[in-house]
Amino acid sequence: MSAAVMPLTATVFYGGFSKMRTSRSFPHYHSRPSRDFSFGGKIHGFLSSCDGATAETLRKHCGVPQNKKSLFTAMLSGMVSRGEIEYENGLYSLPRPVYYEGVLTGNERGFAFFTPDPPDDTAPENTINSSRGRDKNDTANDLPINNTTGGREARRDIFIPAKNLNGAMHKDRVLVRVEKRGNGRKDGRESDTGEVVKILSRGYNEIVGAFYKDRRGGRLLPDERKYFSEIYIPPAACKNVKNGVKAVAKIVAYFPGRCPEGEITEILGDDDDFFAEELSIIRSFSLREEFPESVEKEAEKTAAQPIGEIKARGLFDERTGELLSLRRDLREEFFVTIDGADTRDIDDGVSVRKQGENYLLSVHIADVSHYVTAGSELDKEAMKRGTSVYFPDRVLPMLPRALSNGCCSLNEDEDRFAMTCETLISESGETLSYSIFPSLVRSSYRMTYDETDDIFAGNRAACEKFPLFAEQAKEFAELTNILSEKRKRAGEVALDLKETKIIYDEKSDSIEIPDCKPSFSRNLIEQFMVTTNETVAKFLYERGAPCLYRVHESPAPEKAASLKRFAELLGFCPKWNDEEALPRDFAKLLAEAAGGEKETVLSKAVLRSMQKARYDEKNLGHFALASGCYCHFTSPIRRYPDLFVHRSIKAALAAIAAENIAAEGAENGETAEKIAAAAERQARYLKEHAAESAKQSSSAERNAEEAERTVDDLYCAVYLADYISQEFDAVISGVTERGFFAELKNAIEGFVPIESIDGYFVFDPDTFTLRGGGTRKFSLGDAVRIRVEDVNFYTRKITFSLAK
Repeated sequence: MSAAVMPLTATVFYGGFSKMRTSRSFPHYHSRPSRDFSFGGKIHGFLSSCDGATAETLRKHCGVPQNKKSLFTAMLSGMVSRGEIEYENGLYSLPRPVYYEGVLTGNERGFAFFTPDPPDDTAPENTINSSRGRDKNDTANDLPINNTTGGREARRDIFIPAKNLNGAMHKDRVLVRVEKRGNGRKDGRESDTGEVVKILSRGYNEIVGAFYKDRRGGRLLPDERKYFSEIYIPPAACKNVKNGVKAVAKIVAYFPGRCPEGEITEILGDDDDFFAEELSIIRSFSLREEFPESVEKEAEKTAAQPIGEIKARGLFDERTGELLSLRRDLREEFFVTIDGADTRDIDDGVSVRKQGENYLLSVHIADVSHYVTAGSELDKEAMKRGTSVYFPDRVLPMLPRALSNGCCSLNEDEDRFAMTCETLISESGETLSYSIFPSLVRSSYRMTYDETDDIFAGNRAACEKFPLFAEQAKEFAELTNILSEKRKRAGEVALDLKETKIIYDEKSDSIEIPDCKPSFSRNLIEQFMVTTNETVAKFLYERGAPCLYRVHESPAPEKAASLKRFAELLGFCPKWNDEEALPRDFAKLLAEAAGGEKETVLSKAVLRSMQKARYDEKNLGHFALASGCYCHFTSPIRRYPDLFVHRSIKAALAAIAAENIAAEGAENGETAEKIAAAAERQARYLKEHAAESAKQSSSAERNAEEAERTVDDLYCAVYLADYISQEFDAVISGVTERGFFAELKNAIEGFVPIESIDGYFVFDPDTFTLRGGGTRKFSLGDAVRIRVEDVNFYTRKITFSLAK
């Protein structure tokens, strides 16, 4: 039977399987032994042999005289307060074991750390999280819960020695019993020690690695070093598999005290092949290029439908949740798309027109919801993927290419369905009015960021290639600057961080990573999209319509305090209330550092201090954007939340239209009721799926980002392999007791080991500085000259040294 997440600081279970309620289990939980070792030992010994005892029974067992009864009772109370024993319904007993549910993180040396689940304050009290498909008869469901645990201790990772793993592996979801509280270190940060008592679900169904044969069969050595066991492949399952290849193995069986057993499902290539290595990374994140056959067929069938003419007034499309008469024909209106040179899935187009002293911003977004029906096979696959994933040499799209690169993409001079948001903006950047509606559009120009920047720079060839845009470039630039200034006034936390731009040329099989440079056109698109996203979010919020909000919560007080201390060490004087830090506080600090040598270092520190943005069905605001209401609307080809938002907009627009039709007269009542009912059904469906969609989209986004970052690291390592022994200017981007990280102008980062530096250095953790003799030191933000020493193809690590 399903249950919900309990409202604790962590998912904690008490009591448990009766077979585990032994005398050995209890002492390990005690926070510390009783101060009265004589009576304490007797009490523990007696209680270990029974389920509970009264104070009088314990007094007699310990031989305490009647006239010392009050002192003995006080001693028992002290033991209860210290957690050594428990008291309930007149009986004293030993504490029941504490259980946590969460996920293991393995270590290549064979042990693991366990991370308890985070709290869920929305869950009913005294329930267990069973949303992950646990069997209704799972024994864990019977565990009683102690609501007084939680707090700081429940948030700490728990150390699991190899002998206590009991067959659990990296990323497995498990139930852990705390055996020993960590209190051995002076800083009090020693981890608790625990034991896995139940494996709830396996973290890996498939795993990627290098395959080798021996006399007993085959072995797959996982690329993921935290997965501390090889996979045994029986001889019959690897007859035709070549020795020394990268492969994917499906894990088919687990055995106590032995390696898991698997079967090879895919050969990726030779172990030393670059693209096999890249593909192995992609597979390790459970990402695939191909779509299920049924999804591809549905996409091709859908894409083959002619756009046709706009339907007559009053017709509601149940399939898409759209009142077709609302779609406006804008094919004669000018707009452009601005993207990267290699972009094929074009989500958005923009235009700007001056209206008196104001500006009319029109943003046209691909109407994916017209083609992808809620609940269809296409929709289920899109939600599962959550996002398109971008690598230097390939894209793994959220939607099949028949849609993403075909009928949905706003290709130049082709008719396309779109969702349009027109916003009238004042000279000060305030929104005066807006209109959101489905449309039929035709892109005038398909432009790149570089071409657009060239026009703003006055490049004659670029202006001649795109004359209509060149004529309006002034209005585009003016509105971009107006919106940028408005966001600065609002306190937007704008981080000036470099991003590595990797260019792979398939024809020449070469990699280029140019130095980072600012782009006005990228800022233009960012400002226009952020403004439109905010407008759409407010529209849905004010209507009470379902929405997947893009939320970015305020920093935790301890993170804000840590950032303040770090900024002070860099010479700044931040002033804010750690409990209620505001976006403008962080923005002011960044403004002080702008243009200085500490800017990048401080920007990274600010980024680390803030929470991770995510999706939520509730509006929690967006800290970094200093926005009270924000969502993603502008990229439905590559992000599932945007597709969800489009559907909600259509339902809301249909509901508004029904109200207007009803107001026109009683003769329209029946039509209005039909449209209103259909719109309500669509809104109800979205509301029911909002929480699940938000959770899945956030998870898919994190997975995609980590995959992209890991593949980028591979490309950076291979790129620098051609520059071994060459020297470059760099900036120190991180300092540890083992050395420091240095970042090149193209944002590639490498490590300078402390043993490679002449002299003796001591790490100062308060200032993140390595201090040597005299005035020698290495601090965050310092400029250095480095030499490329080594790159590791498999670990994707880059090693630098200081240039002589």
